[in-house]
Amino acid sequence: METMALLKNIRVTPRKLGLLADEVRGKPVAQAMNYLALSSRRRVAALVAGVLKSAVANAEQKGGMDLDRLVVSKILVMKGPTLKRFKSRAKGSASRILKYSSHLQVFVAEAAPKKGKK
Repeated sequence: METMALLKNIRVTPRKLGLLADEVRGKPVAQAMNYLALSSRRRVAALVAGVLKSAVANAEQKGGMDLDRLVVSKILVMKGPTLKRFKSRAKGSASRILKYSSHLQVFVAEAAPKKGKK
């Protein structure tokens, strides 16, 4: 069973968010939280950590999941709406400035028990 959390309209470009999401994808939740706490991209890492905590809380709320075995199964970074602004330039002209935003969706699932030697 999978649970998810969603954060929309984040004022961070999808490219910056995707770089951090690639590092966390597939890791156990505890290891992912440690990575985000020590990441050099503090502002973006704080957003991802908040959504990850929400996904874990959703898994706990729905019940039936062992929180120690939760794994970040999927992280989807989608392009959000773009704000279009203009900046004055020389000779009465203007140049366009695009301010990108993104949506973040984090899925957590319970990892299958490891099959090892008994």
